[in-house]
Amino acid sequence: MSGQSYSLNDLADKVNGEVIGDSSLQISAICTIQHSSPGCITFLANPKYKKYLTNTSASAIIVSPEFKDKIKVGIVVNDPYLAYAKISTLYQKYPNPYESKQHSYFIHESSDVDESVIIGPNVFIGPNCKIGQDSIIHANVSLVMNVEIGKNSIVHFNSVLGSDGFGYAPHKNGYTKIEQLGKLIVGDNVEIGAGCTIDRGAIENTEIHNGVKLDNLVHIAHNVILGENSAIAASCAIAGSTIIGKNLQMGGLSGILGHLEIADDVLIGAHTLITKSINESGNYVGIMPAQEHKDWAKSSVFIKRRTSK
Repeated sequence: MSGQSYSLNDLADKVNGEVIGDSSLQISAICTIQHSSPGCITFLANPKYKKYLTNTSASAIIVSPEFKDKIKVGIVVNDPYLAYAKISTLYQKYPNPYESKQHSYFIHESSDVDESVIIGPNVFIGPNCKIGQDSIIHANVSLVMNVEIGKNSIVHFNSVLGSDGFGYAPHKNGYTKIEQLGKLIVGDNVEIGAGCTIDRGAIENTEIHNGVKLDNLVHIAHNVILGENSAIAASCAIAGSTIIGKNLQMGGLSGILGHLEIADDVLIGAHTLITKSINESGNYVGIMPAQEHKDWAKSSVFIKRRTSK
């Protein structure tokens, strides 16, 4: 809880909503609908929680128009979850957790970092990097080299951006390293989770377009192009030189092989491996539930027979 309180009318103005009940009611925190207390505002985004509407202890509830008649005090909006997201920014206690800390980061002399950027301790910003205004680089992040980050983007703890791509020329005596000469270009309003790794390009650039959201532990290889407003859940990987359209949604522990093309508006289910290009939008899932080994052996024979026809 931030210690700051707002009237119900203030919150409604923030989300362009309709007030139900006492507009001067003071709200000091946000709570879930099933674990609530007086002085809090909650929200109903998933209809399966509607059973809590009648017995929640919250002082106010954000609901969609279909539940308007079910509440005595609250805010009515078309998208309660979006309204909750907007209101949550008012109760953030530490918008800059580093403002009282002594600076302890490194910025290479060839790099250009806007003065409004927030930088945590132990951050390394290497050669030829650029960071746009109002972006946040959290503690222990490394921008290795040739990384450009746009405006209002966030990089969370321990992520490594612009590292060497996995490029080698094989020969009879082993492998010769291919120097990675391209950039990593990250757009505006991008959020990169903790522990992510994104490689810079080999010759051309790796590109993460505007509005992309990455969960923790996501790896994106060199020369990938990831279209705007895509969202990738934790522990996913995209191999090199794959080009992905807008609005990709990728479930956790999924993967996309290299040198593929993925259309706009593709949804990939959790634990799914994409091995071929996808030319049409849609929902793609390839999940095999865990089985005892003997049952898996039988299933695999069946699958092989079906796919070979």
